[in-house]
Amino acid sequence: MVPGRVWTSTLLTAVLTATVLAGCGEAQPNSPRRAFEERRAELQAAIADNPQAIAERVELTRVAIRLGDGVGAEAAVKGALAAGGNPAALRPLLARAFAMQGEGQHALETIDAGPIIPEMIGEAAWVAGDVHLDNGDLDAARNAYDRAAQELPRSSALWVDVARFRDANADTAGARDAVDYAIELDKANSAALAYKANLIRTEDGLNAALRWYDAALAVDPDNADALIDQAATLGDLGRYRDMLVALRHAATIVPRDPRLFYLQAVLAARADNYRLARSLLQRTRGEIDDQPGFMLLSAVVELELGGEAVAATWADRLLVEQPDNFTARRVLAAANWADGDADGAIEALLPIVDRSDADSWSLLLAGRVTSELGQRGEAGDYLARAATLTRGDALPFAATDDYRLLSMAADGQPLNPAKAIPAIGADILRGNGARAIARATLLRDANRGVAEAHILLGDAALADGQFDLAVQAYRTARNLDASERSTLRLAHALFRAGDAAGSGAAILALRESEPSSTAAERLAGHLAMDIEHWDEAIGHFDRVRARIGDRDVVILRELARAWAAKGDETRALPLIDRAYRLQPLNAEIMTFYADLLDKRGDRQAAADLRDKAAQIGR
Repeated sequence: MVPGRVWTSTLLTAVLTATVLAGCGEAQPNSPRRAFEERRAELQAAIADNPQAIAERVELTRVAIRLGDGVGAEAAVKGALAAGGNPAALRPLLARAFAMQGEGQHALETIDAGPIIPEMIGEAAWVAGDVHLDNGDLDAARNAYDRAAQELPRSSALWVDVARFRDANADTAGARDAVDYAIELDKANSAALAYKANLIRTEDGLNAALRWYDAALAVDPDNADALIDQAATLGDLGRYRDMLVALRHAATIVPRDPRLFYLQAVLAARADNYRLARSLLQRTRGEIDDQPGFMLLSAVVELELGGEAVAATWADRLLVEQPDNFTARRVLAAANWADGDADGAIEALLPIVDRSDADSWSLLLAGRVTSELGQRGEAGDYLARAATLTRGDALPFAATDDYRLLSMAADGQPLNPAKAIPAIGADILRGNGARAIARATLLRDANRGVAEAHILLGDAALADGQFDLAVQAYRTARNLDASERSTLRLAHALFRAGDAAGSGAAILALRESEPSSTAAERLAGHLAMDIEHWDEAIGHFDRVRARIGDRDVVILRELARAWAAKGDETRALPLIDRAYRLQPLNAEIMTFYADLLDKRGDRQAAADLRDKAAQIGR
């Protein structure tokens, strides 16, 4: 998540430790949270004076809900019931209290346990929608939210949850409309403003999101979710001090929230302080172990600390959820290789290296592993592919099932993505581009607010060579989601369509909106090299190098070329030497290295390198 390194590990340790220890504090003066806390104290005093008070207990329940205190809400509503409150009126509030404590099934059972008065039907449906959304049952959630919106059409808070549902359903435009309506209903709804910030972050980039986080926190300085999301965004922008300020404030409100420790662990890992990162990850107490980011970070941290078996376990768990996560596959391969499991390493790598667009690092490792396994032919092929430093085009789809069966299934349910997408892939592989585009167009027309639908059409059009259609589809997708997945596709399609300037503009726009994008930084560096802006190119490639280390041969080669073009062979030589050591079979690197050695007067070493390059070229 967080790019680059700006502090030494010692300073980072001290600052993070201070942040972790800042787990106690009070709400800021004049904040909504302070007002609710004061009201809670008043209500508790009134109830102490009159234990049979029902209205005060009901209000106390709602105050506890606003403060995020599910346990307190449960106690208050049960107290109201014990004092003679109407179960048909209070049942939805009790269900809300259970849902807040993660007891979704108990919440649904509570709603279904008896009648509910008409005035609380909307609230009951709302709770059910939240539970179904948390459970991933989007159809049930849709029905529940529809009923809730029918009963409570002007509830700003409800529309924020409707926005969350639509976002979970990949309906970006619908989520944007819902949260905008929530803000229209209540301009002081901090949760709505914060969720708007999250959507803007995806649509328009990190910097654009910050003003919405600021707006949310101006309304409620103690909105912990807004503080944590703001901290993550600041981290992605490289503003680590500001990030830690936000985290420290959040820690005074929700001191045990696992996201606090996770974000700090990311920072620690970026600063190579893996022991601190491990300690922080352990403090999450298993509450976010099922989150992909947590699993990947845990795998990397354990690998760096020599726990290869534990690293492999984390990577395996992530691959069960995301089998196409190639970063996890690389980590698993490295862990297995370091642990002496060559068979496990090549098994992890095969889905990557079998692709035409396999990266050189994976190919190099595959070459070394297969060599150890005695598979000399395969090892030579992998190493030769790695030495080219060029990647083929990736197939946008893959279909392994029978073409006729896939087509029949998609024809029967043309708007079901699970049926249509495999058929689109099969059509492309069979050369039936027109049919693939027709299927993708149907899906797009039915889901115009979903970025993935436009990306699917763009992929089908690009595979069929219809670059103008691909550009149009990707541009629409980028308007909904300006992240790497849509913008890089747009840049590629523009380049294939002959619009190199437009392609470059798209890349630079991505870098501006997503400064943490390594892909955008890398491509911006290549653009600068093409127009011989050496200083700009060095800046771009140095930032990539700071993020990923000295393991990318192309970055090292381009940095060496840029420094050499500026006449600084002293800086260029160690860079090209490192590139050569990573790829000793690349003739282009050897030739360039030899030229630099010649300029330094080391003619024999230069001649030896040229001879080796000539032999490889035969």
